[in-house]
Amino acid sequence: MSSSEKSRPSWFWPLAAIVIPAVGLMARIRIAGAEKMPRDGAYILAPNHVSELDPLMVAVAVWRMGRAPRFMAKDSLFRVPVLGAALRATGMVPVARTSSRDGAAQTMAQATALVKDGRGVIVYPEGTLTRDPHLWPMRGKSGAARLALAGDLPLIPVAHWGVQDIMGRYAKGLSLWPPRKLVRMAVGDPVDLSDLKDRPTDPSAIAEATSRLMAAITALLEGIRGEKAPDERWDPSSHGQSETGRL
Repeated sequence: MSSSEKSRPSWFWPLAAIVIPAVGLMARIRIAGAEKMPRDGAYILAPNHVSELDPLMVAVAVWRMGRAPRFMAKDSLFRVPVLGAALRATGMVPVARTSSRDGAAQTMAQATALVKDGRGVIVYPEGTLTRDPHLWPMRGKSGAARLALAGDLPLIPVAHWGVQDIMGRYAKGLSLWPPRKLVRMAVGDPVDLSDLKDRPTDPSAIAEATSRLMAAITALLEGIRGEKAPDERWDPSSHGQSETGRL
């Protein structure tokens, strides 16, 4: 059963009418564990990141699971005419680059707003496309865990595989032959953060929550791929690569 946020009229309806058929021409999305998606209330959904096309596939999957897909977006985008209005109308969450103190206050405000409105948000914990040579999840950033701890929100790991066959990492175009490639997605149980929830601003608690999240995403991906991930998670900073991208 869909949540009330999907069943009542919204800007997502016309978007879904355009996007879902378009994605359907490219991919067959199979979702395991869809019942683990909360029907109502706030949550943080944390997927792995292997292709620039990931957000589109994840958004369609979230819509199919009965919720409205919302992402973090740079606050500067909210000031762009038309685009900013569209982002606000669909409930996207603005994020700014701030100092540690300001960042903590912003995180708490965002978490409070999510709880109040009963909305979920999709946060890529790697912050950017994985740098791992074999596309395994790399070291995670703290954004998803900080937000989950700040609002005591369910932190739900998600793994998917197959999007890279449609648009490879750093590719400039789509590979549409053969048509309708299979994209497999697995939703996991919320990461257990019960022992950390009283320490939402403690760096060690945030680091531990992030580590648990990345381990959960990796385990889901191992199940989809039928392979064992490397024992050591790829760390761009130790391999001389820069890290840029989303929260």
